[in-house]
Amino acid sequence: MYKIAVMGDQDSIYGFAALGFVPFSVTDPQEAERTLRDLAQGEYAVIYITEALAALIETEIDRYRTAGLPAIILIPGASGNTGRGMTAVKKSVEQAVGSDIIFGGE
Repeated sequence: MYKIAVMGDQDSIYGFAALGFVPFSVTDPQEAERTLRDLAQGEYAVIYITEALAALIETEIDRYRTAGLPAIILIPGASGNTGRGMTAVKKSVEQAVGSDIIFGGE
């Protein structure tokens, strides 16, 4: 059975354990890259990453964009929403359908 992980700073992810997600408190970029690789090779189908942490490891995240699993989803952290998550969703939709249907082709 696949698992769901969440990565980010402790303040942003501590509540996700109550939802059954496995939290990984990570703030160091190198440690985050290692953790992401380990999770991707393991039993994790979905990995949520805070936008702030994702900004530090974009190259590593890009390696998994076209893979079937894991799905990597950016979420706002305790410090707020940076818009990176919505930008990533928009990019994925554009790749899937060949057009920007979320924002009307802007």
